[in-house]
Amino acid sequence: MSRLTAEQKIQPHWWRKTLIGVVLGLSFAYSIIAIFAWYGPGGIDAPVKVQLNMWLVGLIWLLCLPFVYLFKTAGQAFKYLLIANMVGYAVFFALRTWA
Repeated sequence: MSRLTAEQKIQPHWWRKTLIGVVLGLSFAYSIIAIFAWYGPGGIDAPVKVQLNMWLVGLIWLLCLPFVYLFKTAGQAFKYLLIANMVGYAVFFALRTWA
C-alpha cells in the first residue's frame, strides 16, 4: 500500500472552502429555485409556492455546503461551483427568452 502524495490528498483549505460554499452555494441554490419558481407547477403565481421556495433554498444550500469539503483544493471547489452557477443561470435565462 503506497502513501498518497501531497497533491493527491484533500487539502484543508477550510476558510476558503467555507467561503466558497457559502457564497457560490447560495448563488447556485438561487439559480435552481429560480428555475423551479418560474417554470415549475403553477408558474410564478402559484399560491403556496413562495413558502416552498423559501424552504428549498435553504435545503439546496445546506446540501452544497458540506460537499464543498470533498474537493481536493479550494481552487477546484471554486471552479466547479462557478461552472454550476453559470450553467444554472444560463438555463434560467435561456428559458426566460424562449418562453
